[in-house]
Amino acid sequence: MPSGNGTVIGVNDLGGFREVQQLAYRCAEETAAALEPGVTEKEVAARMRRWLEGHGVDDWFHLPFAWFGDRTAFRGIRIPFQFFPSDRELEEGMPYILDCAPVRDGYTADIGYSGSLGHNPVLDRLLGDLAEHRALIVDQVRERRPLREVYEAVDALAARQGFENRHRKYPFRVIAHQVDRLPAPRRSRSPIVGRFGVRSLRWLARTSAVALRQGWSPLWNDTRFSDHPPRPGLWAVEPHLGLRGVGAKFEELLVVTDDDAFWLDDDLPHVRRWSRLAADAAAGIVDTAELPELPELPEVRS
Repeated sequence: MPSGNGTVIGVNDLGGFREVQQLAYRCAEETAAALEPGVTEKEVAARMRRWLEGHGVDDWFHLPFAWFGDRTAFRGIRIPFQFFPSDRELEEGMPYILDCAPVRDGYTADIGYSGSLGHNPVLDRLLGDLAEHRALIVDQVRERRPLREVYEAVDALAARQGFENRHRKYPFRVIAHQVDRLPAPRRSRSPIVGRFGVRSLRWLARTSAVALRQGWSPLWNDTRFSDHPPRPGLWAVEPHLGLRGVGAKFEELLVVTDDDAFWLDDDLPHVRRWSRLAADAAAGIVDTAELPELPELPEVRS
């Protein structure tokens, strides 16, 4: 399977990407399980970095991010540096998002994990309805719809659900970006600029230059640059929704071939959650802690 920059991704390579994605999600789950009131975004991001580097991660697409409270919906974020982990402290009932993009042996993953410290009914609703977005995205990519149209279909679904598009707040309004296996580094540990790995930035710059000449983009957004059919390769996809100052997303790798598309792995926390809820519903079991009525709250917009 050719990737966007012309290299070939084989079955063994997919296994390598899957292992790193599983590792990143395991880091997020273990970090989330140890969260406590008063911990800051900076402290949690540092914990994730130590955990991943202790498990063989040798480079980064980007260092870990952590967002708490209304920062999960990117309230008040208007310039890139405001995405960086802050001194915001976690409180009981507060939502959080953990996001990391580690590289190990050249294999890249980019994941997003949403949760809350205690019960948060708005987050539960967002997490449940994200399942429709995962199905919509892969179905429309399989139909070879232009990526710009897929982005717009996600927007339309979010509006029908009563949610806001928050991925438009990312740099370049991206809902996804392409990844590839990086070549071996020239030094034992590659440098970081801001929170991004230099090797990954160089790869993205080279791929973007080639893509521009060929009429496509490795950055998937709602602009004319994404008005092209799905490009074969691996895409880190992250629909990010918001409601009432709460944000939630998943992020995982989508495999696109010349005539098909599929999620790299279904054994992921959000997919397992949806499967469990579906099984409970089929069995007539209703968990009121996970399927609540939303409280009456004022709408918050930025």
